[in-house]
Amino acid sequence: MTAALATGTEGRGPSTHPPVFADLVGQGEAVATLAAAAEAAAAVVRGEPVRAGAMTHAWIFTGPPGSGRSVAARAFAAALQCPQGGCGECAQCHTTLGGTHADVRYVVPEGLSIGVGEMRDLVLRAAGSPTGGRWQIVLIEDADRLTEAAGNALLKAVEEPAPRTVFLLCTPSTHPDDISVTIRSRCRVITLRTPSMDAIASVLVSRDGIPPADAAWAAGVAQGHVGRARRLARDPQARARREALLAVPRRLTGIGACFDAAASLIEAAEAEAADLVADLDTRERAELETALGAGGTGKGAAGAARGTAGILKDLERRQKSRATRAQRDALDRALVDLAGFYRDVLATSFGAPVRPAVSADVAAAAGRWTPESTLRRLEAVLACRAEIEANVKPRIAVEAMMLTLWQG
Repeated sequence: MTAALATGTEGRGPSTHPPVFADLVGQGEAVATLAAAAEAAAAVVRGEPVRAGAMTHAWIFTGPPGSGRSVAARAFAAALQCPQGGCGECAQCHTTLGGTHADVRYVVPEGLSIGVGEMRDLVLRAAGSPTGGRWQIVLIEDADRLTEAAGNALLKAVEEPAPRTVFLLCTPSTHPDDISVTIRSRCRVITLRTPSMDAIASVLVSRDGIPPADAAWAAGVAQGHVGRARRLARDPQARARREALLAVPRRLTGIGACFDAAASLIEAAEAEAADLVADLDTRERAELETALGAGGTGKGAAGAARGTAGILKDLERRQKSRATRAQRDALDRALVDLAGFYRDVLATSFGAPVRPAVSADVAAAAGRWTPESTLRRLEAVLACRAEIEANVKPRIAVEAMMLTLWQG
């Protein structure tokens, strides 16, 4: 990948930004800000004077889905820990990006929320001095999932941070109010943008070795989401699921067909989620049972086994929460693809260009539906996403959506 593509400076010559930011696609302004802050942080470590505001202890990374919020936060964390400001080659960079650095604590919520107990433990541990002599970093992905109590615990730490502690929070720009205004007011905000289709296609070709035609197609249908584009380009099953989903509109011929389509969509999301978490669930349970002495035959083994029931039950609870989150994420990905179909139909109705070229189903729908009815269908898909995010039962929300898609 060229440095220009990495930083969104196409056509303006090579970038001088640290290599650790190379995976950020089309985010030149944000990378420039973070690179300057990393330089100021290095000066702080050396005990040199720093311009006021050049570096701060709390950051919010926000932007639309797929823009690279967590990628930017991890890259910035690596730049802070790296003696060279983000070389991408040293042990500090590798361990930070790989999630194993002793002074970088990650919160990647597997369930529907981040609880106060987890946040208090994290804040307490992050208040100490960094073992490597640079920074203690707390990186919270999906910080919009903090419960109110967890947010209050974080707020106290952000208001009175330890001298070498930095907080990096990631949150989607679609729900900025999910992080309290008090926390936001104490953070510096880095706003990421949706990368262009050309930038996504170029990075798929140069970094992932995907053929140009496949990369252009994936970038065109991924709606600015780099991860989704990569998955569609590399995973035949993901492409097959998308094709099956885009066949849904022509299957809606009656009330019964609507309920069948809703059931199929829910079941597909559940199956996709189960595939994602099954191996991890099995491995976690086996490791925990081994740690608790499963299979022991010595004295006290039976008593010890009885004492493990509560621990195993807590693991099952966490795994169930993770499965629910995975199902909702899989369903949301499907709804995004479905919304893209109706968006393309609407664009085709008005003669607007669509990339990649419209399918036969899109062209047929554009000739059959009025723009007004297409817009109502698109709004129904977006409303379904919002309802599921607000904890409406997915099956109820999807069934209501399917009826609207049929009726128009």
